[in-house]
Amino acid sequence: MITIVFDIETIPMNFEDLDIVQQEYLLKFSDTQEEVEKTKDQMALWAPTNRIVAIGMLSVERERGAVYFSTSAEALADKQNFGIEDFEENGIKYSCGIEKKILEKFWKAISYANTFVTFNGRGFDCPVLMLRSAMLHVKPSKNLMPYRYATDQHVDLLEQLTFYNAYRKFNLDFYCKAFGIDSPKARGVTGHDVKPLFESGEYEKIARYCAGDLWATRDLYLRWKEFMKIK
Repeated sequence: MITIVFDIETIPMNFEDLDIVQQEYLLKFSDTQEEVEKTKDQMALWAPTNRIVAIGMLSVERERGAVYFSTSAEALADKQNFGIEDFEENGIKYSCGIEKKILEKFWKAISYANTFVTFNGRGFDCPVLMLRSAMLHVKPSKNLMPYRYATDQHVDLLEQLTFYNAYRKFNLDFYCKAFGIDSPKARGVTGHDVKPLFESGEYEKIARYCAGDLWATRDLYLRWKEFMKIK
């Protein structure tokens, strides 16, 4: 039995790279400058307007995994001067590549999983991975959106802990603290920091943050499996 936890980190694409029709479409309900900036930040949530900068994977059983992360084109072309290299830390192998390459690595690795675990995967990670892959001509190896009300293939912990949206949602940090699990947010990085970290060239910090989410999600999954899963 192979159970894999995965998580992704994204940033919005440059708004100026969109054509005028796309820009107007995105901003048609943004009447103030504050609303404009909010919409631009929300571009990180949508596959047609975002870019995946990290994909983390962790084997629940073996407690080993990988984080595939990307950098700016300039940094990727000159890894030595930018201090970028592959490394291993606490059972996680970190490797760098362009978005298409890290997607290819993800699909190869996930093909071995019997079950995969996410936190809000159905609402974010899974559709983004599938859509971004299609946009970059990367063929998927597995359906990440199987039947919603079964947990034999995909356990979306947010769906399970809200009883399929019948109960209030909380973020991963809140659930971790409630269940007495170390929260990755305690390290001082949140999802809102990913874009500025990327812009400042702190790519490995994003990768390590992604790894923190993997361990927290694994611990939360084990708690759900032991105390809440209905046989």
